[in-house]
Amino acid sequence: MSTSPRLPSRTFGSVAVAMVTPFREDRTVDVDAGVAVAVKLVEDGCDALVIHGTTGESSTTHQPEKDELMRAVVDAVGDKAMIIGGAGSNDTAHAVRIAQGAQRCGAQGLLVVSPYYNRPSQEGVYQHVRAVTDAVDLPVMLYDIPGRTGVAFGDETLDRLAQHPRILAVKDATGDVPTGFERIARTGLEYYSGDDALNFDWLAHGASGVVSVVGHVTAADYVEMVRAVDDGDLPGARDVAARLRPVVAALMGTGQGAVMAKHALHLQGVIPTPAVRLPLVTAPEADVAELAAALREHGYLERAPLPA
Repeated sequence: MSTSPRLPSRTFGSVAVAMVTPFREDRTVDVDAGVAVAVKLVEDGCDALVIHGTTGESSTTHQPEKDELMRAVVDAVGDKAMIIGGAGSNDTAHAVRIAQGAQRCGAQGLLVVSPYYNRPSQEGVYQHVRAVTDAVDLPVMLYDIPGRTGVAFGDETLDRLAQHPRILAVKDATGDVPTGFERIARTGLEYYSGDDALNFDWLAHGASGVVSVVGHVTAADYVEMVRAVDDGDLPGARDVAARLRPVVAALMGTGQGAVMAKHALHLQGVIPTPAVRLPLVTAPEADVAELAAALREHGYLERAPLPA
């Protein structure tokens, strides 16, 4: 007698996108374009969105801007997808204010990254996350990305944080799937892939879902991948991963995911400009041309491009 595979718990959905923050040419936040992106992603199948994460250029947007975009996205799609607010800073008091602003504006969860640049001890990481978590009433996903922050979540720190009733998940961008596999079993935390190149690997090892950048253009494919894994069809899910590999390389190969995601959305006609804020800069023309070629070849440029 066959039995259905046991599915992981999914407090934060199964296919989330770390959403860009669109800007106008003068680098002011384009809230209408942000809503258009959010609506498009939900229509593509996303059941969660991260607003003001790294891909949303969180380090160069400010509280009134964060609040305005969060309110608008919640109003537009908050009844159709879980809206998760990024609460990242290397200043704990600042991260607390961001978290409280996100909750005040209707966010339904938080993404809390380890403090970056100042390289705190593991006790400092623990105290930072506890302070942010305890300042609000929202479920929390930790974000482990030591390549950007310079500090990883240690095993003991994760074990301690997992005891908190509202710290429920980890977005893992360490590149270390075997260690994550052990941590899923040991802590009971839900794990989400934070690395598009490893989405299939994480899902096959029991991850709850993905928090994607490439999903700005491939969300429907990731829904298909998750469904295949849920059905026990690993060959089918692997086929999806193979099909997406060139697109993942085109968007993420330069290491500039936020920049390239905006270019992709601009090429599709979803946002009027790919503008970013310094220190980010738009991609060279050759990189944009390569991205356009990859998107066109794999069927992701059905939307008419906007005029240059």
